[in-house]
Amino acid sequence: MGLIDNINKLFDHRIRLGIMSILMVNEYVDFNGLKELLQVTDGNLASHAKTLEKAEYIRVEKSFIGKKPNTRYTITPLGRQAFKKHIEALEHLIRQQE
Repeated sequence: MGLIDNINKLFDHRIRLGIMSILMVNEYVDFNGLKELLQVTDGNLASHAKTLEKAEYIRVEKSFIGKKPNTRYTITPLGRQAFKKHIEALEHLIRQQE
């Protein structure tokens, strides 16, 4: 099994890649923050976040701030580990081409 096997298909889509990248460097980000940073629609963001949540790479917390619903996302230890492996595999591939 080579490093190429560590390239994770779940991170193939730019929105999921973006969600993971943002959550790697932030303790948490709320729905509107992610939507603004990634410049995507509500439905697109919700769909891709759901995929990452099902894989247990991110955790979704729903609450209310006053009377407004708030959804915030955090990366899980499993998600952090999977994303690091993915990035390392990509870096390895790039170094092989130099």
